[in-house]
Amino acid sequence: MRRSYAGGAKDRLRADWLLSGRNADGDLRFALARMRNASRDLERNNGYVRKFLSMIETNVIGPRGIVLQARSRDQDETLDERANDLIQQAWAEWSEQGVCTVDGRLSWLDAQRIIMRSVPRDGEVLIRLVSGSSAGNRFNFALQVLEADHLDEHRCEDLRDGRRIWMGVEMDAFGRPVAYHVLNDHPGADTYGHSGKRYERIPADQILHPYVLDRPGQTRGVSWLGSAMNRLQMLGAYEEAELVAARVSAAKMGFYTDLEGASFGPDGDDGASDDGELVMDAEAGSFERLPPGVDFKPWDPQHPNSAFPDFRKAMLRGAAAGMGVSYNGLAADLEGVNYSSLRSGALEERDMWRVLQRWMIGGVHTPIFRQWLRMSLLGGAISLPYRKIDKFKAVEWRTRGWQWVDPDKDGKAQARDVGLGTNSRTKIAAEAGRDLEEVFEDLAREQAMARDMGVVLGDPLAGESAPHGGGDPEGEGDADERD
Repeated sequence: MRRSYAGGAKDRLRADWLLSGRNADGDLRFALARMRNASRDLERNNGYVRKFLSMIETNVIGPRGIVLQARSRDQDETLDERANDLIQQAWAEWSEQGVCTVDGRLSWLDAQRIIMRSVPRDGEVLIRLVSGSSAGNRFNFALQVLEADHLDEHRCEDLRDGRRIWMGVEMDAFGRPVAYHVLNDHPGADTYGHSGKRYERIPADQILHPYVLDRPGQTRGVSWLGSAMNRLQMLGAYEEAELVAARVSAAKMGFYTDLEGASFGPDGDDGASDDGELVMDAEAGSFERLPPGVDFKPWDPQHPNSAFPDFRKAMLRGAAAGMGVSYNGLAADLEGVNYSSLRSGALEERDMWRVLQRWMIGGVHTPIFRQWLRMSLLGGAISLPYRKIDKFKAVEWRTRGWQWVDPDKDGKAQARDVGLGTNSRTKIAAEAGRDLEEVFEDLAREQAMARDMGVVLGDPLAGESAPHGGGDPEGEGDADERD
């Protein structure tokens, strides 16, 4: 036993380690609602959590959202430009505010932002796919975004043929979702208590339920703040206590005390106000005499504490690690950061954003587009034959990109890699969130405009040693680049 795993030992040092052998749903069922509500409270009142959610929303969705680019091809593998243009134009129309959601309040960009903000905060979100005349648009398709509260985690029931309802999700014997039992009213609505719980059984093919699966067999999603929320809540309370203490210490300078045996005359010249409190006027360069029998005790609590900045950094580093983001980004603290450390942290964080972008595309964008395409072709909203729907499903999703920490050096490195044949312009443009075809079209328009107006465009690399072929054959370059 001594030679076994230390983490599995039962001794006095690990007696307070509370362990659970339950499955994923067993751990989630009774903690789900409380963690969801705690995360929302932190979003409302904790600046670091708001920054975390804004970082996810900004970096995953970006300013333009995840953009559709149709890539239908004919039998000779050339792009079907007409079909692609029709699909993209129809998608752009459907994406407008008042069209893509049944309540008419959101655009597709707004819906993307709400979905991407809800999942890390609440752990999950429900997206209902509304088809037919109920959609209220010419595409016969719209979305209804619902909070996870509509899926009652306490609704559990065994059904026939091995099926069961578990935490609001009806599943077959293999655990595959068959239907979702959704509450008609939000449990937090003011009118909820008058009519009781009313459920609507919605088939699984009409519901998207995006969440991050942490364990096999997990039916519901959990807030991404789970491992950091206690630390952030206590840190927020500590910062508030330090702020209040600093304010009190700045406003309260001391106390008056009566000496033993002191007595005051009835003439009212004891310096006290009508309610018996001593009054003192503060003025620069002035001194006052205390009444007989009164002493002054100064009070200087020294807040905020000198260890406060380091302690705050340590707590935020732990919270940032639990949320999967960098401390510098979460705390907006660039003090002492150099180029190398900033670049290393940015690259690691951007890989996480790309993972989330792929997750969002696979779990949300692709199924929504395919159902939209199906209903649009069936209803004639797009003038293309339905029999070729498999051809029209070919699309690419353009995600946002990022500028490099040092654009000059990274641009030179990219040009060298293209010259060496180890990278492509297409990939470089994609990493920056741009489409190479659009870039070339812009360049062609610029050149045509310049010719028409008699303008000679200069070479932007003129006067520089533009990297090509083997890069820098002499092995020369500035010292910073070699370092």
